[in-house]
Amino acid sequence: MSTASQSQIQQAGQVSEMTAPLSVVAQRGKSNPKRLTKVVLGIVAVIVAVIWAFPVYWMINSSLLPSAVLEQRTPTLLPFGGSFKNFAAVFESGTFFKSLGLSLAIAIITVVACLLFAFLAALAISRFRFKGRRSFVLAVLFIQMLPAEGMFIAQYKLMGSIGLLNSVIGVSIIYVAAVVPFTIWMLRGFVAGVPADLEEAAMVDGLSRTQAFLRITFPLLAPGLVASGVYAFLQAWNEFTIALVLLDSSNRTLPLWLRGFIQESANRAIDWGEVMAASTLVAIPVIIFFMFVQGRMTSGMVSGAVKG
Repeated sequence: MSTASQSQIQQAGQVSEMTAPLSVVAQRGKSNPKRLTKVVLGIVAVIVAVIWAFPVYWMINSSLLPSAVLEQRTPTLLPFGGSFKNFAAVFESGTFFKSLGLSLAIAIITVVACLLFAFLAALAISRFRFKGRRSFVLAVLFIQMLPAEGMFIAQYKLMGSIGLLNSVIGVSIIYVAAVVPFTIWMLRGFVAGVPADLEEAAMVDGLSRTQAFLRITFPLLAPGLVASGVYAFLQAWNEFTIALVLLDSSNRTLPLWLRGFIQESANRAIDWGEVMAASTLVAIPVIIFFMFVQGRMTSGMVSGAVKG
């Protein structure tokens, strides 16, 4: 090899050594803005989460502190020296557990009935073409637009005419009627998102239509059923006005009980520690329910899609 060619190779190597760090720096310069954007978005997400969770924390914190501490001008952010006396005072009222049982009974009946009726309706309008299908869908949408306050008198007279005023069944029927339309729309989207070809392929493999639905389609719809169940439970648990119309003072759901507890406290100096303890007790079943189902909201996303 000639001396000229060797010098050219050495110059090319020197040029590559000089340009290599420049390319690395350019790649780092491109990645830094992306990394910075992720960091900023993460910080914003944490701030939003703290703002969202602070009222819940403040409620629990206040439930552990005596009223004298809560009435001070300087807020107490940590419950040092707190106790469970406020919760004991709530339990001594003697009506919490009765209202808790009533709310649980109504919520469970509402969730089960809503999922049953809404699931069958969603399957019908998503999988089958029948006469009156479009009218049924429009009727569901129209019912969802009706204001609840405009039907209180009719609902009260209807329940009174069939002897279901001040009863768990009567309140549950009205709750189901109020929640089912939106639940149908929720489940319709989940059912429409599962291809019917999966069932047909399973039927080709020898399964019946019912077996194909239970083994293939139903597991894929589990997240939709859980999400719809959570929605129905929250609506039944937190509802106030319908229960106020249909129930008397002897039977009160937890929202009505909480209002009555505050009114009882208003007859004397309001003990905000006891009020916060009562609010915490009302919120605890919802938190437990959500913690139980949140891990199952994605459990059926892919199960059943492939025949083993």
